[in-house]
Amino acid sequence: MIEARHLRVLRAVAATGSFSAAARELGCTQPAVSQQMKALESSVGTPLLIRTGREMRLTQAGEALVRHASGILAGLTAAEEEVAAIAGLRAGRVRLVSFPSGSSTLVPAALAALRAAHPGTRVSLVEAEPPRSVTMLRDGDCDVALAFRYEGAATAEEWDELVVRPLLSDRLVGLVPDGHRLAGAGTVAIADLADEPWIAGCPRCRRQLVEVCERSGFVPRIDFATDDYPAVVGLVGAGLGVAVLPELALEAVRPKGARTVAVEPSVRREIVALTLPDLAQVPAVSATLDQLTLVAARG
Repeated sequence: MIEARHLRVLRAVAATGSFSAAARELGCTQPAVSQQMKALESSVGTPLLIRTGREMRLTQAGEALVRHASGILAGLTAAEEEVAAIAGLRAGRVRLVSFPSGSSTLVPAALAALRAAHPGTRVSLVEAEPPRSVTMLRDGDCDVALAFRYEGAATAEEWDELVVRPLLSDRLVGLVPDGHRLAGAGTVAIADLADEPWIAGCPRCRRQLVEVCERSGFVPRIDFATDDYPAVVGLVGAGLGVAVLPELALEAVRPKGARTVAVEPSVRREIVALTLPDLAQVPAVSATLDQLTLVAARG
């Protein structure tokens, strides 16, 4: 295997014409230069230098290797500088995937803080709900995934062998039209909404809604289903049904024409940031996780 240090010595010998002159240029001893040239010739399997009197002359193979050495060493130097910049957070990128309510609440403040602290780090963002976001992480399509799971749900295996950074516990609240008979109630038993038409959210949220309702003794009649939380709020506000939404989803939506109420039994979802173990050691990824954690703690 050709080593960069051997190429540097070969280039010095070719430029100076002798082992002793190359040693002076490199700041080492003549025996060290000779030893490294023998190691390089052993690696390539052919002579690279021919001694002619007091000078060294390159063989055809030596000339070819010197011709390529400058480009190889220049590329290696550039790579070392780029890696050093990434390690020092002067450069680097993070590909982030988040579910919509996380994108509108946790992500903006976290990325603004990251940019202020490390302006050379670039972050891209795409939206996907779990489990799709978790699959993207495992497939190498992102570096950090914001995801959630409901308490008691059988989804723990999705996060096996991933680095899990807990962010917050997000409570679900009921949403009813302003003129609804329970609009002024402090807390509503979900069974009291058994006869109402329902507006449901994302597929995972929809399954959770059905499970909670079934445990309360009824199957909800879902008239509308949408992944768009503002659309859910709009449909409730128009008097077309009731819904249960995460509090985080309501932070970025003005519930015009709708009223929030606490629901029993209480349901929460655990919101986390996920990454792969090796990626967790990358400075830009680690910094992104830290900023998401800080923003969640402030919320």
